[in-house]
Amino acid sequence: MEKWLVGVDLGGTTIKIAFITLDGHIVEKWEIPTNIDQGGKNIVSDIAQSLQSKLDELSEPKEKLAAIGMGAPGFIDMKTGFIYHAVNIGWRDYPLKEELEKATGLSVTVDNDANIAAIGEMWRGAGDGEGNLLMVTLGTGVGGGIIVNGHIMHGTNGMAGEIGHITSIPDGGAPCNCGRTGCIETIASATGISRISKEKALKDTTSSLYKILEQNGEIQAKDVAAAAEKGDQVAIETLEEVTFHLGLVIANLANSINPGKIVIGGGVSKAGNTLMKRLQERFEHFALPRVAEGAELKVATLGNDAGVIGGAWLAKHNL
Repeated sequence: MEKWLVGVDLGGTTIKIAFITLDGHIVEKWEIPTNIDQGGKNIVSDIAQSLQSKLDELSEPKEKLAAIGMGAPGFIDMKTGFIYHAVNIGWRDYPLKEELEKATGLSVTVDNDANIAAIGEMWRGAGDGEGNLLMVTLGTGVGGGIIVNGHIMHGTNGMAGEIGHITSIPDGGAPCNCGRTGCIETIASATGISRISKEKALKDTTSSLYKILEQNGEIQAKDVAAAAEKGDQVAIETLEEVTFHLGLVIANLANSINPGKIVIGGGVSKAGNTLMKRLQERFEHFALPRVAEGAELKVATLGNDAGVIGGAWLAKHNL
């Protein structure tokens, strides 16, 4: 019987789950709501029940499943699958691996959600099998994963790849959720882009973004991308500022690890060429020429599937 891997990607609002073949193809995928009531104590049983229901629906036996690979937000001990703290979920000092193994009877491997997205893109997405890869996800925050010689970097206590918290504005930057100021997350995330464009639009009421701000009370990152394409000056200035800082951060990282692929994912990456063209220019400006030559900047291709596919890769390599 050909076995399936289980990929699980735990988010603050939904849990994405998939059955995936040993060579990385999705057989079935679905999602369930993340129940964060009572400190997230029902999440593990929800996942276990959902797996069983899906097997029943497909008339497949439990033995069909080989192992589970799961991505979770927060600070994680990779060896033990122990979650020290996951802010959005409510977990603190939670033995996720142990609990999920008990609930499912399957072997479980846990990693950070940004790391498994990087692994997914390496295995089946824009990374195209490249073993030296830098993944940067631009969403509500800025996340990332660093893969060197085919291995995801964890560091001494699981904190490698916290790209969002590289300081980009040493003095006078905006406050970040981590408690410091001026992190790249405060600039290149969707919330950062929204904040910067709002500050600029309030100074230039002729901008189409000012009209959006008046109507909706806020400006979204996608509004900025659309306005920049139409030549709106405030939108262009916003993207110039964002890509200046992001290009600098990525170039410094690339100078350190010399990746073959730099994959940009997350909701903000949907801005496509408007963002990527400027980012490429800034990256080339700050990176060592030989480093820039070796690195190809690409937009992530797996979208929301990156996490479950990366989870399946983890499960496979820990069989």
